[in-house]
Amino acid sequence: MPNERTIPRGRFITLEGGEGVGKSTNLALVVDHLRAHGHEVVATREPGGTPRAEAIRRLLLDPAGEEPLDPDAELLLVFAARAQHLARVIRPALERGAWVVCDRFTDATYAYQGGGRGIEADRIARLETFVQQGLEPDLTLLLDMPMAEAQRRLDGRLQGQGGERDRFERERDTFFEAVRQGYLARAEAAPDRMVVIAAGAGLAEVQAELLARLNERLEAWS
Repeated sequence: MPNERTIPRGRFITLEGGEGVGKSTNLALVVDHLRAHGHEVVATREPGGTPRAEAIRRLLLDPAGEEPLDPDAELLLVFAARAQHLARVIRPALERGAWVVCDRFTDATYAYQGGGRGIEADRIARLETFVQQGLEPDLTLLLDMPMAEAQRRLDGRLQGQGGERDRFERERDTFFEAVRQGYLARAEAAPDRMVVIAAGAGLAEVQAELLARLNERLEAWS
C-alpha cells in the first residue's frame, strides 16, 4: 500500500474586540503576514462566512423592524450561523491544512450575549459544546481599548463612510463596557490562548505589537 502523506491540521486564529477597535484592518495584516510565510489562509468572519450564515448576520444586525429580538433568540441565531460556518468553511479548511483567520468567534458570544445581554455563561457553554464539538481557536488576538475611545473611533469611521450604526452599535455605553469586561475576563481565564493587544495606541505601534506576538506563536508552532 503506498505511503500517504499526512496533512497536518491547519491553525485557527481569531481576532476579537468591541466596536471600533480596528479588527478589520488588523485582520488583513495577519492574513498577509501568514501568506508571506507560505500558508494557505482563509479569511472569514462571524456571524457570517457563508451565504446562509450571512443571511443570519443581516437579521442580527438589522436595526429596523417593530419586533425586538429576544436575547435567547439572538443567542440561538449566533450559534446557528456558527454551525453553518463551521460545516461549510472552517472545518473543511482546517482539515485540508489551510489556516483560518476569523473576525470574531465564540469569545464574542460570551462577551456580547453573556456580558452584554446577561445570559449565563453555562447556557452559552452548552451550545458551544453542542455546536463546536471541542473545536476552539489555537490563538486569539484580543484588541482592547477603553470604551469611550472605541466609540469615538466608531463614530469617525461611520462619518467617513457615510454609514449608520447597526443594531449592536446602537446599544448604550453600559452595554459596551460590559462587553469589554466580558472579553477581558475571557482573556484572564485563557492566557495561553488569548493575547491582549492594547489597541488605543497609534496604528504602527499596535501592528508592531500584534506581529511580535503572532511571530512568537509561529515560532512555537514550527
